[in-house]
Amino acid sequence: MLDEYILKIKRLKNSKHVTRMYHQLREDHSLSGWPDGRAFEHLILRAFELEGAKVTWPFTVRRKGMKLEQIDGAVRENGSFFLLEMKDYNKTVNFQPIARLRASLARRPSQAMGAVFSIRGFTEEAKVLAQYSTPVNILLWDEDDIEHGLTRGTMRSGLQKKFRHALEHGFSDYNLTMEGIP
Repeated sequence: MLDEYILKIKRLKNSKHVTRMYHQLREDHSLSGWPDGRAFEHLILRAFELEGAKVTWPFTVRRKGMKLEQIDGAVRENGSFFLLEMKDYNKTVNFQPIARLRASLARRPSQAMGAVFSIRGFTEEAKVLAQYSTPVNILLWDEDDIEHGLTRGTMRSGLQKKFRHALEHGFSDYNLTMEGIP
């Protein structure tokens, strides 16, 4: 059964509506009727869904009644599987959410990748640690990448470009706004 927030976000029928909501979040950092962070999680997943990607809405992993993980969502794209972590902080994101996602990925088959979306970007320390943590299996999406993907309706292709760049070059912070780079 779909929860109330999934039903609420599914009212956004196109990328223009999703982009408008993103801009509201960037300006106000919260939306009426949404708990902190929840709107951003659902917005990113809805953007992928509107482009035709298969998404898994936020879920909790439990074992023997214990809560082991809370996953913000997942995207299946062109045979790849990505666990997503979304951070809607008033400040840049440090390495902690990246490390937590790395731990979640370590429990899964090696083909699984991760992506962290930050509405305010990442600290320099987080970027450096993400680059030198092996394997490179987490893609970083800062505010410019998110804006680029949402306004152009290219979240799916952006994910593939970032994935390809990580495969070819070994870096997780490919900038989608760079011109002339495939």
